[in-house]
Order: sequence, then C-alpha cells, then structure tokens
Amino acid sequence: MFKAIDISTSALVAQRMRMDTISGNIANAHTTRDAEGNLSPFQRRFVTFAADNKDDTRGAGVVGEVQVDDATPPRRKFEPGHPDADQDGFVSLPNFDMVTEFVNAMEANRAYEANVAAMDITKQMTQLGLKILG
Repeated sequence: MFKAIDISTSALVAQRMRMDTISGNIANAHTTRDAEGNLSPFQRRFVTFAADNKDDTRGAGVVGEVQVDDATPPRRKFEPGHPDADQDGFVSLPNFDMVTEFVNAMEANRAYEANVAAMDITKQMTQLGLKILG
C-alpha cells in the first residue's frame, strides 16, 4: 500500500513542478532582461520526467527535472519605441506559444487529479482490507 502511495506522491510532486514551470513561462512571456538586468529574453523552461527506482525500500516513482530551451531563437518584434529595442527597432522576446503552455497546464492539472484519485482508491482499498480483517 505504501509503495502505491509513494508512486502517486512522486507523480504529484512532478506535476506540481511542471505547473510551476509553466506558470513561470507564462509570467515571463514579455521578459526581455535576465535577473542581472542584461538584455537577454527569457528562455522557455520545460520539465522532463524519468523513472525513479533507485531505492528498493520505497516504491518506484517519477522524478522531474527542469530544463531550459536554448535551441529556440528569440522572437523579434518591431517596436521602435521600446526601451530594449535594438538600432533597427526590433525587440527580442521569449519565443513560445501561449496556447501550447495553457494546453500543457491543463494536461498537468488532469494528471495531478488522476494521481489524487489513485491515492483515494488506495486509501479506500486499505480501509476495506482492514474492515475485512477485523
């Protein structure tokens, strides 16, 4: 029983990490500078999942790792009045699709809900087993 809950818990943590990453992407959709104030548009982050079965004492699970999308070049938009525009009047902005981010957020939300349901079913099965025993 505890192994099943461990698996669901690791999935909940991974999906929460994914939702945090997506919300960070959406919040930085128009960020043109890095944390030090240098001109560097925000690079989209994404989470990759991998199986976590290193420890035999716990159940298997999933671990997530946040990665930065360095391969996608920034989106250039003509805004000559923008303070971060180059000499040609173009501003370099983060290059990701907002619709894709929202779809990914909905998918992460559904996966989170499915894992909560799996934990509830595990709890109910345990309670029924204890009821049968005594």
